[in-house]
Amino acid sequence: MGSLVEKVLNAARKYNALDYGFFKLLMITFGILLGVYFETFFCGVLWAVWALMIVSALWMLYKILKYTH
Repeated sequence: MGSLVEKVLNAARKYNALDYGFFKLLMITFGILLGVYFETFFCGVLWAVWALMIVSALWMLYKILKYTH
């Protein structure tokens, strides 16, 4: 398992901006598809989805500000 993680990390180090753009697009479309197929489930836990989004946004904002100062 450790070697698999190392292989993936080594491959990711070689990615360029376009590769990361496609990866983000993959994650966004996967999330949309999950939301479409599991609509009733996500409506029941919408508060948790919002909470995760807010925590993630605050974490990323903290990291961005930390690394730009």
